[in-house]
Amino acid sequence: MIRWINFPAIGKAERQREQQTTGRGTFVPLVFQPGEAFQFDWSEDFAVLGGERTKLQVAHIKLSHSRAFLLRAYPLQTHEMLFDAHVHAFRVFGGVPARGIYDNMRTAVDRVGRGKERQVNARFLAMASHYVFEPAFCSPAAGWEKGQVEKNVQDSRHRLWQPMPDFPDLAALNAWLEQRCMELWHEIPHGVLAGSVADVWAEEQAVLMQLPPAFDGFVEHSKRVSPTCLINFERNRYSVPASFANRPVSLRVYPGRLVVAAEGNILCEHVRVIQRSHKLPPQTIYDWRHYLAVIQRKPGALRNGAPFLELPIPFRQLQDQMLHRPGGDREMVDILALVLHHDEQAVLAAVEMALAAGVPTKTHVLNLLHRLVDGKTIDGPPLDTPQALLLHHEPKANVERYDGLRAQIVGGRHAS
Repeated sequence: MIRWINFPAIGKAERQREQQTTGRGTFVPLVFQPGEAFQFDWSEDFAVLGGERTKLQVAHIKLSHSRAFLLRAYPLQTHEMLFDAHVHAFRVFGGVPARGIYDNMRTAVDRVGRGKERQVNARFLAMASHYVFEPAFCSPAAGWEKGQVEKNVQDSRHRLWQPMPDFPDLAALNAWLEQRCMELWHEIPHGVLAGSVADVWAEEQAVLMQLPPAFDGFVEHSKRVSPTCLINFERNRYSVPASFANRPVSLRVYPGRLVVAAEGNILCEHVRVIQRSHKLPPQTIYDWRHYLAVIQRKPGALRNGAPFLELPIPFRQLQDQMLHRPGGDREMVDILALVLHHDEQAVLAAVEMALAAGVPTKTHVLNLLHRLVDGKTIDGPPLDTPQALLLHHEPKANVERYDGLRAQIVGGRHAS
């Protein structure tokens, strides 16, 4: 009798047995001294922001000795987000450990060599040098070398992300994450040392390196301003002062803002717009003040200029009245240009008072503005004029009186 042996089934059983025994690997428990190291990792999680379910990139930073941890959410895993996570983590921890343990993420490592050889990203190295800690990178596919933070990623799913957090915006979510993490320090026992995570962190904080000023963690890009005073970044366009049209500028990218600089000076700043979906149309973010130099030469552009659709309401109300008069566009441009030399709130206050008085003219706005700037009373009580100053007999216009002066001159000649 011939018996058939299913060799694939035997091979599968052997592989399963190996995975459950020696194939699972053998590891050495790690012990870290106070202030010796921290571990960093990213994860993807979801939260409801502004009523919309949003995918987030969450930075996890954990002290290896005390096991104190911080989570901070971002829309992207980019350099500026990475730097910002470190700034907030060191602030919450109250100091900087001597070493940071990372995997081989692209924002930190440009090239992975043999063994522990790494070509570290220059900007990441600048951040590490600023905080004076040594970056250490795990072997490829060796997550157990930073097992504490890997476990923290798993634990945070049920501690923080279930049920799904619901907040109006990312700033509110991060404020809650910071507060909730610090509350969990008091609730979670350390597991190895006596007391909670907060108790051990209080002892470790004393040996952390002193916290320096926050690292200015921007990423710089070279841009050229278009003839319409715009630069492009991440499919969106942002305005720049007109004096730098058709010129190169430096764009400094932060997690929540964009700073434009040139010739050693800061030109302007915008709130950064991040659109995850390419189905949405690109946005153009204007600052109407950037175009004042243009409309001073071309006042007719004020009427339909796209940047001026976002004028403050008092300016819009004044514009609606002035553009109906001849020369009103020129006067309106002169009023808008006042913000270049005076406080914008003072100019707005003068415009509001001119509108309330029913005298929406350039002359009246200038008069009110100068009185505001000089601190003079505008809405004072009416003056009670003394009776002695009242005019009882209105003088008549009589030019013959001047002929009488001629007779008093010798020879009847004019003084000239």
